[in-house]
Amino acid sequence: MMSPVQTPRPDPVLRVRNLGVTFAASGGDAVVVREVDLDVAAGETVALLGESGSGKSVTARAIMGLLEDNAHATADELLLAGHDLTTLDERTRRGLRGTVISLVMQDALSALNPVLSIGDQLGELFRVRRGERRAAAKAHAIELLGLVGIPTPQRRINDYPHQFSGGMRQRILIAMAIALEPRMLIADEPTTALDVTVQAQILDLLDRLREQLGMGILLITHDLGVVMEVADRLAVMYAGRVVEAGDADRVLDRPAHPYTAALLRSMPQAAGRGAPLLAIPGSPPNPAQTPPGCSFHPRCPVQLPICREQRPLLVEPQPGRLAACHRSDELISGELITAELITGGR
Repeated sequence: MMSPVQTPRPDPVLRVRNLGVTFAASGGDAVVVREVDLDVAAGETVALLGESGSGKSVTARAIMGLLEDNAHATADELLLAGHDLTTLDERTRRGLRGTVISLVMQDALSALNPVLSIGDQLGELFRVRRGERRAAAKAHAIELLGLVGIPTPQRRINDYPHQFSGGMRQRILIAMAIALEPRMLIADEPTTALDVTVQAQILDLLDRLREQLGMGILLITHDLGVVMEVADRLAVMYAGRVVEAGDADRVLDRPAHPYTAALLRSMPQAAGRGAPLLAIPGSPPNPAQTPPGCSFHPRCPVQLPICREQRPLLVEPQPGRLAACHRSDELISGELITAELITGGR
């Protein structure tokens, strides 16, 4: 399967090339996203994976055109279902939100209006964007609630956000995102703060809607369990840059970057019950003070002198896979299975 960051897949719904985002700050500009490439095809799920602060959500907001006033985004290409987003004015771009591309945010309680009923909030989409009368909009809203698995939607349509559980509110956010049948859905940490059972239900819902509506999904997450459950392909971000990408199963089976391997190592294992959890030492770098060479080298157990001096390019060490690591060939071949890599230097 092709990588999301090299040769484009046939007619991708979303195609991003060399995306960068810079924030203006009093202490100097901070580059928080750099050289990001992504392809998402219709009917597939691509996961954008990384720790908090790696630039995942900023990447999503740049694609949506929802960055803060002090942020500036650039891209060689930013194509959405045939629309060149780099040339569109804000009014035209706003018209694509909801109809062509939608965003599911992670905090459902703050994303929903607490003083409006769910029926009013869902119905507004159809009244404003499609010019439907109130009765028709309400009927569509009830249909949507049923589609995302809200029990007895006819009775719940007039309830308010605080009357729903966290998982149900997340389903309502998803209903709002798919109301106008967009071709592309960005789900930003959609299972955050939900218990494991509800997480599984939300992931199953997204996967069913992907198949049913033929949407492309960009799933932003830091949870490898989520990636293993639903992703077709993945891109791993670190310090604002994609450091590894490819078919999800192949990447997770044999990572080509030490950061991906460290993320896998830090997952709790049932077989290791009672053993101490392994964490990645150190912290991600400040975007305004990215270290020279490979940004991961201060935390990397297998770094070489070149890693501290020369930033590795994102190259194809194996067909259909990309990695930005001076030792990716050794990792893929299995030569670099060392005690340091397994234990994180402990």
